Amino acid sequence: MTSELSSPSLDLGRLTPYLEQHLAGFRGPARATKFPGGQSNPTWLIEAPSGSYVLRRQPPGQLLKSAHAVDREFRVLSALADTPVPVARVWHLCEDRDVLGSLFYLMSYEDGRIFWNPALSEVDRDARRDYYSAIVTTLAALHDVDPERVGLSDYGRPGNYFQRQIELWTKQYRAAETERIAPMEALIEWLPAHCPADTQRPTLVHGDFRIDNLIFDHDAPRVRAILDWELSTLGNPLADLAYFCMCLRLPSKGHITGLRGQDRAALGIPEEEEMIAQYCKLRGLPGIANWNFYLAFSFFRLASIAQGVKARALQGNASNANAHEVGSMVEPLATLAAELIA
Repeated sequence: MTSELSSPSLDLGRLTPYLEQHLAGFRGPARATKFPGGQSNPTWLIEAPSGSYVLRRQPPGQLLKSAHAVDREFRVLSALADTPVPVARVWHLCEDRDVLGSLFYLMSYEDGRIFWNPALSEVDRDARRDYYSAIVTTLAALHDVDPERVGLSDYGRPGNYFQRQIELWTKQYRAAETERIAPMEALIEWLPAHCPADTQRPTLVHGDFRIDNLIFDHDAPRVRAILDWELSTLGNPLADLAYFCMCLRLPSKGHITGLRGQDRAALGIPEEEEMIAQYCKLRGLPGIANWNFYLAFSFFRLASIAQGVKARALQGNASNANAHEVGSMVEPLATLAAELIA
């Protein structure tokens, strides 16, 4: 690399000298390649003579309050560095918006495989069950972390997690609302009225635990790193489990690919009951009541996130070219949730 290559929305002319001054061992010149996918915080691979890094920043433009909190991501990744939970190593957080126009941080580049389709067509059929088992094992390990021991006892607010989340995502949805969607209105009414008592001990919750937010080893069903911690907090761990299990009900075609209508037995993908049983065994739980509530909430939250992407796309601030496609998912996602509460 002999010269700096520009990248959209990333000023390497300002970034490189900043990193040379603030990140031990960093040496330019540097080049940046934006990762595909991702709707929230734009992410780049930074390559320099001193090594490869990943830069994650807030998007430009006006942001919803509490959204795109890359500083929270940096904090939770730092806290998990010496736990059994697989995460990238974080190197530096920049809170000086004059450098790139918004907050950003650098972390290690974890070389591995990311699967965008939960059908796992890239691996042998007989290995797919092992990959899903690794996913559930990783999720259980995350929820077994003691927040107080890793310095995250104040990472979330007290009280019923789902009540707070319903209020938050209803508020976020209203702030980004562009039209009236009947299934979303039904969910906004039904969810708070059917919220179960929060009997689970609060754990660290990832908030966006799905297969494309995991990096696997190249040659083994082993999770190397969990990505995208923007929505992490303290709360009810069943939120993560239900959110991951949405992939079994999402359509097989679309921006977020699922397994709806596919023969999972023929694919070698375990059924939902098997994954729930594995999770409960790992965490010593007798079982899970009110499962449809947790699923319906998961669809509602994803629909609210998609509405935020749609609003940013209409404002011209979305970080991904497929933002309009994501925005079109709001009503279908709400409809899938409505099926669970009918």
